[in-house]
Order: sequence, then structure tokens, then C-alpha cells
Amino acid sequence: MQQEQQRQMERGYSLSMAGKAEMWARWKAGESMSDIGRALGKHPACIFAFLAVQGGIARTPRRRAVRALRSDEREQISRGLAAQASLRALARSLGRSRCSISREVARNGGRRHYRAVAAETRAWRRAKRPKRCRLAGEPKLRALVAAKLARDWSPAQIAGWLKRTYPEEPRMHISHETIYRTLYVQARGALRKELLAHLRRQHALRRSRRYSKAGQPRGQIVEAVPIAARPASVADRLNRQLRVFRSEL
Repeated sequence: MQQEQQRQMERGYSLSMAGKAEMWARWKAGESMSDIGRALGKHPACIFAFLAVQGGIARTPRRRAVRALRSDEREQISRGLAAQASLRALARSLGRSRCSISREVARNGGRRHYRAVAAETRAWRRAKRPKRCRLAGEPKLRALVAAKLARDWSPAQIAGWLKRTYPEEPRMHISHETIYRTLYVQARGALRKELLAHLRRQHALRRSRRYSKAGQPRGQIVEAVPIAARPASVADRLNRQLRVFRSEL
């Protein structure tokens, strides 16, 4: 019974690739979590859980490097190896260097075990490894950014100050968006989460400038009657209660 409930919960908190793409597009357009949840048929808490993993910042779409082997080239390598073609002949037919083909075959099982699909999957997995955060590799820059944040400077002010102070040192330059990303995506581990409290807008997630809370049900009274529309009898009752209260003082 508990396992079934767990599976139902996991299904309720799952999103397809298309659903995730739509969620990020709507979030970037400034829609509230309630609106996104209604559009995708999910509870707002589910939407928050997905957004919170990335601090409200969508990942940059992955792209294959220009010089990386394509899936069709790996398929051609696999067929050529099965036909006992030499690595030099394969490199010549693909317009690649022999060393590139040799490394590709060696890291994916050799001539006997090379398979195009498996090689493509491994290459895509290797390319997905976490990239080092810019601030993590620049201790001096990280210390300056953290110090300015602690003094309530905005990321835009910090980025501008760095360019003016170190005009001849590109390594000391950083964009305000990179600072925001490092703060909100705590998996980068370069800036302490406590520094978020020094931002002028203290949000749990990075939000679009077009973000709106319209459509969120919080704080709304169903069928509320404005004070101006209340009947005169209510005001009379209040006045009588005030007179009684004053007489007892």
C-alpha cells in the first residue's frame, strides 16, 4: 500500500521533457507558479520543487561541440569496423584525423566491441559532467564579489565596479547575471547562501522581470464584500457598540 502511494506521488510530481520546457518558458515569461500549475495540471508545490533545483534559472540548452563526432559518423565507424576497414580509411572517408578515430574506438571497447549507440550515449554523458563555476576558480574575484554583496551592493553595481577598477584584467570581470546564477544555484558552491539576504529583492528563486502574482489564490476572500458596500445597519451597530464601550471607561 505504501509503495503504491509512493508511486502515485512520484507520478504526480513528474514532468515530461515537453512539460519541463513549457514550465521554463512560462516561468521566464513571468507567469506565477499557480498559473503554470494549472496549465500543466500540477500542484504549485510541484512546480516550485522543479524550479528550486535550479534556483529559478533554466539550464542553457545542451549543444554538441562543433568538432565532436556526430551520431551518423559513429554509425559509419561501426559499420566500417564490422567490414574490417582500417582506421586510416575510416578517417579519410569521414574527413577526420586518424588520431581522432583511434581515440574514439579505443575509449568505446575497441574494434571488437565498438557500437555506435553505446558510444554516442557515453559521449553525451561525459559532456554532461558539471562545469566548474567561474567564481570557484578565481579566489580573488570571489572574495571581492562576496565582500561587496555583504555591503548590500547589487550584482549590477559589482559588475560595473570591477570593470572600472580592473580595466586591463579580463579575469577580474564578471557579469551581473553570473553573480545571480552563482547565488541562486547553490550547487555551484562558490558564494554562501546567506548572501542572498543582501539582495534588494529577497526571493527564494530568480524571477523574471515580468513575474506577476496574479492568479495566485493566497490572501483572497471568496465572494468578499467591500467595506463601501456594507449596509447602513452595520455602521449603526458599530456606533452603538462604541458608545457602550466608552460609557464603561
